[in-house]
Amino acid sequence: MKSLFAYMAGLLFYLAPGFIMGQQAESIITESSDPVEDVYIDDVVRRTMIFENRVLPYEPLREADIPWERRLWRIIDVREKINLPFIYPPQPFFTIISEGAKSGEIKVFKDEEFKEMLSPDEVMGKLVITDTSLVFNPDTYEDEVVIVNSPVNPEEIQKYRVKEMWFFDEEASRMGVRILGIAPIKDYVDENTGEFKYAIPMFWVYYPEAREALSRYTVYTDGNDAAPGTWYDLFEQRRFSSYIYKQSNVLDLRLEDIYNGFDDGVDRLMESERIKMELFNWEHDLWTY
Repeated sequence: MKSLFAYMAGLLFYLAPGFIMGQQAESIITESSDPVEDVYIDDVVRRTMIFENRVLPYEPLREADIPWERRLWRIIDVREKINLPFIYPPQPFFTIISEGAKSGEIKVFKDEEFKEMLSPDEVMGKLVITDTSLVFNPDTYEDEVVIVNSPVNPEEIQKYRVKEMWFFDEEASRMGVRILGIAPIKDYVDENTGEFKYAIPMFWVYYPEAREALSRYTVYTDGNDAAPGTWYDLFEQRRFSSYIYKQSNVLDLRLEDIYNGFDDGVDRLMESERIKMELFNWEHDLWTY
């Protein structure tokens, strides 16, 4: 018995240093073992605040506390200077919502009432343009028709529609606004003449559900690269320029339909500004000073 104990003690004496050295070798992390993106960063520090940021849920509202509301539709033109982040080349806004729609992270709908959701195949049909092209076959010496699938170019999306609801919260005694949906607008031109035909929304993004996804993508902030915001911040803080093209009315007409006899569009812009001032004055007139 004593000899067996002595044998086990000697074996442990010889094996323990190797085991300890092995454990130490496994715990040593060298620079070459780190992923490349963890070693080489395109900044002075690694920024994680954006990815650790949490989206706060909407404050609860009761139907009895909303005595007044108005539905508005706006147009965001990305060619305006303040809206240039929408077409920031490394990551345009259209690319973000397109990738989210493909992965299913962002739900998209056919209509602005959010009643009919697009299936994955329908989403791909919206984001990919199918065309035909003649390709010369060197074996048969003939031109063959080949189907070509190409994604929609983000540079072609120059406008977005925004559907929002303005309301008065009686409990908080203040005006509020919530974006309901965002839709990229695609222009269609005549294939023969190249003239503009019409522009329609490709799909509608249900914004209240997409806020979480948009909060994980940074948006270019002019003047300070150390304080980037997210697309969630941009929409919630309303850091974009837009004009109203429709408000809820009994005939469901757009301003373009009402002022269709004016070609310069000045009257439509003036009516858009009048609606904005009406909203401002409505809230302002609630109080006495």
